[in-house]
Amino acid sequence: MIATSVSTVIPVTDMEAAVESWERLLGLSPTFIDGDRWAQFDVGGTRISLAGSDRTSDNPGILIKSECLETLRESLKESGVSVSELVDGVHETRFEVHGFEVPVTIYSGR
Repeated sequence: MIATSVSTVIPVTDMEAAVESWERLLGLSPTFIDGDRWAQFDVGGTRISLAGSDRTSDNPGILIKSECLETLRESLKESGVSVSELVDGVHETRFEVHGFEVPVTIYSGR
């Protein structure tokens, strides 16, 4: 797998309040907001993502961007890694990888 980016995903229950808090803490505006579903801040070559109503877990986790999701998913599955089915989100296609200490989601933008 070639990861093109990795971000930390933090689940939030109130997106508006969370965005305001992270703006104050980081001293910068979010690079993307999608209503109450998702927001992200690009900080020094890395990304912090806030997952609202579009989250896959209530625990902080890792989001890995990669291409060729179907091939990657099948390769992981054949090597014994537990993976979910592909899911089409609003802006991405993704699948979950199980067996890690934190939730791991691998996705590709649409």
